[in-house]
Amino acid sequence: MNQNINTEVFNTNVLGHPSLLFVLFFTEMWERFSYYGMRAILVIFLTGQIIGDNPGWGWTSSEALSLLGTYALFVYLTPLIGGWLADNKIGYRIAVVIGALFMTLGHASMAMETPMFLYIGITLLIVGNGFFKPNMTSIISKIYEGRDDKKDGAYNIFYMGVNAGAFIGIMLCGWIGEKIGWSYGFGLAGIFMLLGMLQFYYAQPLFGNIGEKPDKIKIKEIDVSDNNEKLNPFLFIDYTLIGIFIFSALIFIINDPLSKIGNIDTFNFTVFTLEDSLFFAILAIISFFAILIIRIPRYSKIVRDRMIAFSVFCLFTVFFWAGFEQGACSLPIYTRDFTNRFLDGGAAILFKIIDLLVTVIPLGIITYVLIKLFMVTYKKVKLSNTILGLSFIIIWGIVIYKLFIEFKSTETEVPVTWFAILNSLFIIVFAPLFTKWWDSKYNPPASVKYFLGLFLLGVGFAFLAFGARNVPTGAQTASLSMMWLVLAYLFHTLGELCLSPMGLSYLSKLIPARMIAFMFGVYYLAIAIGQKLAHYVGGDIDNITQQYGLSGFFLIFTIIPILLGLISLLLHPLIKKLMHGIK
Repeated sequence: MNQNINTEVFNTNVLGHPSLLFVLFFTEMWERFSYYGMRAILVIFLTGQIIGDNPGWGWTSSEALSLLGTYALFVYLTPLIGGWLADNKIGYRIAVVIGALFMTLGHASMAMETPMFLYIGITLLIVGNGFFKPNMTSIISKIYEGRDDKKDGAYNIFYMGVNAGAFIGIMLCGWIGEKIGWSYGFGLAGIFMLLGMLQFYYAQPLFGNIGEKPDKIKIKEIDVSDNNEKLNPFLFIDYTLIGIFIFSALIFIINDPLSKIGNIDTFNFTVFTLEDSLFFAILAIISFFAILIIRIPRYSKIVRDRMIAFSVFCLFTVFFWAGFEQGACSLPIYTRDFTNRFLDGGAAILFKIIDLLVTVIPLGIITYVLIKLFMVTYKKVKLSNTILGLSFIIIWGIVIYKLFIEFKSTETEVPVTWFAILNSLFIIVFAPLFTKWWDSKYNPPASVKYFLGLFLLGVGFAFLAFGARNVPTGAQTASLSMMWLVLAYLFHTLGELCLSPMGLSYLSKLIPARMIAFMFGVYYLAIAIGQKLAHYVGGDIDNITQQYGLSGFFLIFTIIPILLGLISLLLHPLIKKLMHGIK
């Protein structure tokens, strides 16, 4: 039956792929537009001065980043629940619609600019993300069942939609939020999330049976290769440790922002001289590793060794994201307070030209894809395409208005959020080169890729540390060159391209099919821990810079990743042995 579905879907092609892929491309693009657009301005808004033409809320860095860290953590955990519900209860398509609706309401709530609506909005975004995030890729998997030769190209196209959405969202929501008003920035994110949902919903005739509600009676497929594999049922000690982990992690996750923002201590006591939040964070980490240490040895030798290797990769993943996600927490503060963003003369003209090119060229390419989709599907899904066309008319209108205002202005102040687009821009530029590298005979082994990812991440922070070397300890402002930020984002992106795609790839190679769900959860949990750790440490930027200076703060993120990268390189012989031939 799947083959028939696939054949029908492949009858309408755009650029060599089913038109349905490009419906998902644009839906995901608008979701990433809203997610990254909102995230780009949230910290700047929360920590902005409470007076001025476009006032913020005057929160401390610790308060703002504790909230954003908890949000980022749940963003990577809720898809585990949303994916399960879609797989077993409601189907992928309705899950995407539900998720998009929740996120639309979340952005609209945040646009109200009151504390209550801020928390409601973030909660709605977390819930919506859980339904939306895992099920878009699940639909792609269903489209390409039995067509593995097309799958890599499909995911590359989809990934470009992700980065295009992030790029345009950060640029436009960031510019509108900073230059016009924060509510308009948050509201714009919500508008395009709504349009993305409607475009997806009214494209249903293109889906056939793909992504429908699952049958009530399911036939469990058993992987023949696992028939003789020793089972490892969960024991009482496993459930006990999982319970301790969930309990202590939730206390830390909830208490951290509450205690910093509202001075509300859920459990106000000290254990072994550790404050309550930190104690439960450490307890969660210990119980997490205890689960792995107790469960993994009970598998057969080859499975056990491969799971150990993957667990090591997960550990490196935690620290990579703890550094990389400074781009969402401490770097916007550094950009605003310590970077000279004012340009004049030839430098201002050059920036305006660069901004014009990096805005219009990608948007022009995406518009070309849109026209190709219209030519194939307009008659079949007129309303969906009309909504999509309206979305691009609005986008082009905002872009033209933005460029007109910037070229008309005699003074040029580069927006804080402009630098955040560099990550997406560099991915678009360098991803094809890395793809060719990985497909060549020079494709390095896993431990070397993790070394490169961590090492390049550290080098990016080294530029920031070097640039800030003369900033006095305790300084609140400085006027550093923008070059250090550009170099940092460049090397961080190169590190991301080395390491980020590897996790799920090695998960599929190292872990038996019947255990992928469990280890998928472990991998996403590693990313979630890294996200929270990034904001927990980044939120302490004020205290660290008071004691060790701004350069000292970035040296932390220079030294630790480079050391871990070297450890990954030294572990190569052991990891190669543990992987038992997997490359």
